[in-house]
Amino acid sequence: MRLDGRRILVTGAASGIGLATARLFLAEGARVAMLDRVMPPDGGAGATGRRCDITDPDAVKRAVAEAGAQMGGLDGVVNAAGCDLVRPFEATRPKDWSSVLAVNLTGAMLVCQAALAAFAGPASIVNIASAAALQPLANRSAYCAAKAGLVMFTKALALELAPRGIRANALCPGVVDTPMLRASWEGASDPDAALREVLSRPALGRLGQAGEIAEAALFLTSAACGFVNGATLAVDGGRSFH
Repeated sequence: MRLDGRRILVTGAASGIGLATARLFLAEGARVAMLDRVMPPDGGAGATGRRCDITDPDAVKRAVAEAGAQMGGLDGVVNAAGCDLVRPFEATRPKDWSSVLAVNLTGAMLVCQAALAAFAGPASIVNIASAAALQPLANRSAYCAAKAGLVMFTKALALELAPRGIRANALCPGVVDTPMLRASWEGASDPDAALREVLSRPALGRLGQAGEIAEAALFLTSAACGFVNGATLAVDGGRSFH
C-alpha cells in the first residue's frame, strides 16, 4: 500500500474531490483526519471526521491540533475545500470576493500554518487549485484569482519549507463531476447549454471524475514523488492547452 501508516489531514472531505481523496488514501493504508464545514461521512477504520469552518482561524487551529494529537502527528495535508462563484465581474460585490478568497486561498493558508506544528518530520502538502488558475473563465474572476493565488502560495511554501523536508505541490483539476460543478450548471438559466459549454472545455470532451483527481493527489503525497516539490500538475483532460 502506497501510504501505509501515513497520517494525512484532508479538508473538504464531505463530498467531491476531498471525499474521494480521503477514501483512496484510507484504501492505501493511511490514517485520515477528514475535515469539512459539515460532518464528513463515516470513513471507517483509520478515519476520523470533524466539522471545521476553514475560514475561522481559531477553529482551524483547534481541529488540526486535535487531529494531530489523536494520530500522534501528521505526515501530510490535502487542501481540497473550495467554493465557486459564477457572477459577472461588474456584479461582484466586495463581500463576494472576500468570501471566495477566504475559502479557496486563506483557508488553505490557515490549514497549512496550523499543520506545521503537527508535522512529525518530512511531510507533504497538496493544494487543490484549478485549471482556472492556468486559463481564465468568464464570470468567475474571484474564483480564478483565488486559485491562481493558491498555485503561487504553494510554490512559495515549497521554497520556504524545503529545508525542513516538507514538500508542497498544487493540483489543477479541470471540469470534474462534483456537487459543486453540478450546482453551477443546474442553477444556470439554460442548464443544457451550460452543460454543453462545460463539456467543450477539456480536449478529451468529458467530465473528469473525483477519483481521478484523488489518484493524482495520492501520487504527489506518496514516496514516489519524493523529489517533486513546487510543481503544478494539471489534471484537466487537456483544458489548459485546448
